Amino acid sequence: MTAADKPEILDGMDIVMQPQWWHWIVGGLALVLAELAVPAFYVIWFGLGALLVGLLLLLAPGLPVTAQLLCWIAASLAMTVLWFRVFRKAQQATRSGTADGEAIGEIGLLVGAIEPFQKGRVRFQRPLLGADEWVCLADSAIAAGERVRVVAVEGSYLKVVKT
Repeated sequence: MTAADKPEILDGMDIVMQPQWWHWIVGGLALVLAELAVPAFYVIWFGLGALLVGLLLLLAPGLPVTAQLLCWIAASLAMTVLWFRVFRKAQQATRSGTADGEAIGEIGLLVGAIEPFQKGRVRFQRPLLGADEWVCLADSAIAAGERVRVVAVEGSYLKVVKT
């Protein structure tokens, strides 16, 4: 055991401990496992930060406690920010209302007959705003099987007219 591994004794009572690399590894693993109990995908980044500091301390054993804590905070926050700002995509069930320009003008096939101001269904050859079949509204009666063109997106409905 070297002098760096022994705790310093101050005034005969207080013991100052220098965290070892394995303390950070165990703490990091505990935080990563805690993510299983708190499924917010948030705690894991602090656990990975602790694992990173544990590896850093294994390579540079003389790192002061203050530097270890600063590295842990910086690594954890950097990984959290990267996850929420860069890598995590906004997941929505549908993209209706977010890209009107993509839908307007598209041609689809009316699945069933539609009466004025009543709901019907229109199907597209390729997915439109995340789905290939949508609920639609029309100002006039349109028979089933007719080709229709999207003229507006009204909430989660497509407004269509006969082409």
